[in-house]
Amino acid sequence: MSNRGPAFGMSREVQSKIDKKYDPELEERLVEWIVAQCGSGVDKPEPGKTEFQNWLKNGCVLCDFINSLYGSNKPIKSIKSTSMAFKQMEQISMFLKAAEDYGITKTDMFQTVDLFEGKDLAAVQRTLMALGCVAVTKNDGCYKGDPNWFHRKAQENRRDFSEEQLTEGKSVIGLQMGTNKGASQAGMTSYGQPRQINP
Repeated sequence: MSNRGPAFGMSREVQSKIDKKYDPELEERLVEWIVAQCGSGVDKPEPGKTEFQNWLKNGCVLCDFINSLYGSNKPIKSIKSTSMAFKQMEQISMFLKAAEDYGITKTDMFQTVDLFEGKDLAAVQRTLMALGCVAVTKNDGCYKGDPNWFHRKAQENRRDFSEEQLTEGKSVIGLQMGTNKGASQAGMTSYGQPRQINP
């Protein structure tokens, strides 16, 4: 955001709401995980939103990070530390492409400017959280870190029924349609007859 002046009015209010979604505790967990995943070659940043952004901004840490989740079949072949803005943004885009291929849905992805210009660092956190959930769920041996940091995603639990079971199920009345058990007309009088009331 170095080339942009301060926001005023509605823009400031919107940016303030976005900034409030940033979670410092989650930042700490994500930094721990990224350092554990990448190994000793990556230094920890100082705590704080700006430091977190500057740490990830050039894309090198993110690219090393996503490569470590893939194991030996690394998706990003060339990672270069550079001061050229368009190269840094290109590396962030390569990370996002590799993350999508890894299993992150498009709705969980941040945009390059969210990180590079610091527009929405909470979105960056959400993407990294989603990546952690997918990595823990895959359980392929590439995840390094505490498995309790992220929850497992729901997985398909497919069931196969035989033809006999399927035809048997057609004769059962589902409970949402009501039931005919216990219903009887015992004690009812026929239509047109006065009700019998005992004094």
